[in-house]
This record gives sequence, C-alpha cells and structure tokens, in this order.
Amino acid sequence: MKYLSETPIVGPAFPPIPLKLILFFIVLQLFCVCLYAHPEISTSDDQTTVIVNDAPEQEIYVIGKSVIVKKAAKGVLAVGGDVTVEGRIEGDVATIGGNVIQKEGSYIGGDIIVFGGAYKPESENPLREAGKKTVMFGVLEEQLRDIGQNPSQIFSPSFSLSFLAQRLFVALLWFIISIVMTTIAPGAIGRAVARIKLSPLKVCALGSIVFLLTSGVIVGGALYPTFLGVTLALTGVLILLLGYIFGRVSLQVSIGKIFQKHLLSENNRSETLATLIGVMFWTLLLSLPYIWLIALFTVFTFGIGLILTARSPVRWQNP
Repeated sequence: MKYLSETPIVGPAFPPIPLKLILFFIVLQLFCVCLYAHPEISTSDDQTTVIVNDAPEQEIYVIGKSVIVKKAAKGVLAVGGDVTVEGRIEGDVATIGGNVIQKEGSYIGGDIIVFGGAYKPESENPLREAGKKTVMFGVLEEQLRDIGQNPSQIFSPSFSLSFLAQRLFVALLWFIISIVMTTIAPGAIGRAVARIKLSPLKVCALGSIVFLLTSGVIVGGALYPTFLGVTLALTGVLILLLGYIFGRVSLQVSIGKIFQKHLLSENNRSETLATLIGVMFWTLLLSLPYIWLIALFTVFTFGIGLILTARSPVRWQNP
C-alpha cells in the first residue's frame, strides 16, 4: 500500500484513506465476515481473541474480535478489536475501532493504519521497515468499536435519547435543505414531483439501472486505483450524492402533498407544511430497522431517475 503522508497523522485531521480499505471495510460491515482459516490460528476460550501462531503466508481478517500475533503473519486487519504484535508481521497492520500494540522485540514490515484508536509501541524504537507509514485517525473510538463488535446494529439501530436527538437534527437539516431547494428551483422540484406522480415505475426503473451501473463503476475504480479508475469512482460518487439530495427533496415534497390532500382541508394546506410532513415521514422511514435499506435504495433510484428525465418533460405527459 502507498500513502501520501510521510509522518503520522493524529487527531481530527483527515488522513489519505485508501479506497481499497474503505471498500473492504464496507464489505466487512455489510456481510459481517470473519476471515481466518489456518491450522496455526485459534480463538481464545472466551471467543474474544484470535490467536495467530506461525502463519507467515496468511492474511488475517477478523471482525468483532482482537488479534494477537504470537509468531508470524503476513498481514492483519481487525474491525472492532485490538491488534497485538508479539512476533513478526511482514505486511500491513490495520484496525478499525481498536489499537495496534507492538510489543518490545516484535517487527512490523508494512504500514500501520488505525481508525478510531492509536498505535502503541512498547519500545521507544520499535522495529519497523524503513520508509513505511503510520496513519492514525483517533476519533469515534467507542462508536467504531461498537459497530465492529456488533455489525447488525447498522441494519437495526437501537433507539435511545441520543438516537432520537440525532434524528430530529437530521429532520431539521433536511427541512432547511428542502425549503432552500424549493425556493431556488421551484420549477425543477415541481416537475420532479409531477413525474413521480405520473410515471413512478418508469422513473424508478431507469434510476435503478443507472444506480447499479454507477455502483459498479465505483467498485471498479476502487479495486483498480489508476488515474482513470479514481476519476470514474469519484464521478460515480458525485452522481449518487446529487441523486440522493434531489431525490430525497422531491420525494419529501411529493409525499407531503399526498398527506395534505387526504388529511387536511384546502384552507390548511401550504407548501411549507407539505415539506415538513414529507421530511418527518422520510426521516422516520429511514430510521426504521431494516426498512431503511429499502427506503435508501428508493431515494437513490428515484433521484437518479428524476435527474435523467429532467430534460424531457413532454414525453412524460402521457405515460
């Protein structure tokens, strides 16, 4: 792995994060994968620690547990746990939501990457390969550790006062964004709402196809980080971001108008109230366990579909 930083980065400054590492972290979190299979690899009696004896050719990937390398390993990545090096690691060592602890006399030949933790060498001059980097991002330690140890909470978040406060803040933020967008571009939002009403299946189908293609481009760019690959990946991310914002605002206004039409009298209707109702509805929907995945996909697909059909409003008059 190659990094732009020549010195350790600590604190709130964002380090250069490799796209490969980001992608692999997402895959680990989504599928709760624990990858380790070797005769020299075992787990502790309490099932909280993976113990690596002599596995010099083995890459160790663990989620929800700590790792102790007694003798040798090729590389280690732990999500939600610490990595303790007592022997020799020829490659990189990385942890998300944990610490990298290098015991005295041990050796790390690659880079050290720590998100939500710290690098803690016991020796003042730890044995490291010359020219290798140390990247530390030391915030959100507890949150990253909790997610690593219990990945299912991504799909089914636990409700608490802090979660409720966060949702209210998100609702307020999206209400402001929606009001600003409907004020700046009322025609674009109005036409988008009309297309949702007239041909939702066509918009969703077109958006779904492009969403899947764009996701494939992002994954391909992350796996092959050439200049062209990175450019395509960043372009894909920008498309998804624009689609999400435009789609969410349009869907919020659309669903708000539907609720207004069926629940309120004409004297009590307004664009602001419709927007507020839509914001609260989608914030609630995107907070429900497991349901939020479907809702999120819906926002992306409608947003991308609405952007792609924005220049041809006439053909949508007779679906």
